[in-house]
Amino acid sequence: MFDIGVNLTSSQFAKDCDEVVARARAAGVSGMLLTGTNQHESEQARLMAQRLTHCWSTAGVHPHDASHWDQDAAAAIYALAAQPEVVAIGECGLDFNRNYSTAQDQEVAFTAQLAIAAELSLPVFLHCRDAHSRFMALLEPWLDKLPGAVVHCFTGTQEQMQHCVDRGLYIGITGWVCDERRGLELRELLPHIPAQRLMIETDAPWLLPRDLTPKPASRRNEPAFLPHILARVAHWRGEETAWLERITDDNVRSLFGVQF
Repeated sequence: MFDIGVNLTSSQFAKDCDEVVARARAAGVSGMLLTGTNQHESEQARLMAQRLTHCWSTAGVHPHDASHWDQDAAAAIYALAAQPEVVAIGECGLDFNRNYSTAQDQEVAFTAQLAIAAELSLPVFLHCRDAHSRFMALLEPWLDKLPGAVVHCFTGTQEQMQHCVDRGLYIGITGWVCDERRGLELRELLPHIPAQRLMIETDAPWLLPRDLTPKPASRRNEPAFLPHILARVAHWRGEETAWLERITDDNVRSLFGVQF
């Protein structure tokens, strides 16, 4: 199974990165996409992906860091995207929940990254929180110029999910769905996501599944917990875990062009 969202460059993994990867392998995780969220993290993610087996990376600037988007950042992301380890542009998009960067800065950075992805024929790894209407308005003009896209860590409504699927987007599901407080709406819409549009991810070290037992003492999420997320998603969808694993892995191969 493939984890499409691992923040392996996080300081939480600084002391035991190789052990984290080894535990993931032992748990059955056969590939990982390492998330780039700004210029520096994108460079670090690529270097990690180059060193590790069956790991690839994204290159992009997260909406939280959009205020730092400039010509230098654009040139750096463009250059990174030419490297074989980098298989998607992102994490990019809009976040009107926290607004660490202004809406205007977010929109400028998002559109610029869509243009890079279109020019280089790379898929995009997307972030959208509390911004669906504006997010889709900016994205839709580019969809016929892009090879594909996934809305990472989807937490929207069924209507928003359907809007994304109708426009050919993939939906990334994390351990958020395992949260009995915040994840119930997402859990209910799981059966409505077409299997051919579904991907799974941990977003480690964030979003530790709340129903995981025993819970790690550190409360840190790891890619080794992806099998738990996959099993819970399959259960709530009424599908066999092994079947859903094959489908989601095929989706990864189709979107990102990787072999694992």
